Amino acid sequence: MSFVEVRRARPEDLSRLVELCALHAAYEGGNACAVDLSARLGQALFSECPRAMGWVAETQSVSGAAGFATASPVFSTWHGEDFLHLDCLYLVESARGLGAGRMLVEAARAFALSAGFRWLEWQTPAWNAPAIRFYERLGATATTKQRFTLLSAVPAT
Repeated sequence: MSFVEVRRARPEDLSRLVELCALHAAYEGGNACAVDLSARLGQALFSECPRAMGWVAETQSVSGAAGFATASPVFSTWHGEDFLHLDCLYLVESARGLGAGRMLVEAARAFALSAGFRWLEWQTPAWNAPAIRFYERLGATATTKQRFTLLSAVPAT
């Protein structure tokens, strides 16, 4: 088994995080924001008052971060309190099955506990059976919903 370490993301991880975001988006059939993503992530993760938290997984077999997770607080109207939304969790293929995914989730869960959030929530595409099995093995439960996106302004044609 390859050695795995999970730690909080640091500013020097930013270029690799941008690469991993692009890989994650491609894996899910989407597109990562190409305009100023490094600056936007840097501000969100590493400013004086960060809006998001990030963790990276490093393995012996991958140069640089082999994966990452990011999370941020979201308010739940139904519960009347914030929870921690795990926005991204991604590992390059060669790092899957080494325990890094579990370690990333546990890092986010430990942060949630220390920050006073009672739970984590996240989503994965319905077609991503390996991720669903992984999350179920962690003890997570699923709810069935469709996620919608609506631009706040109609793009000019």
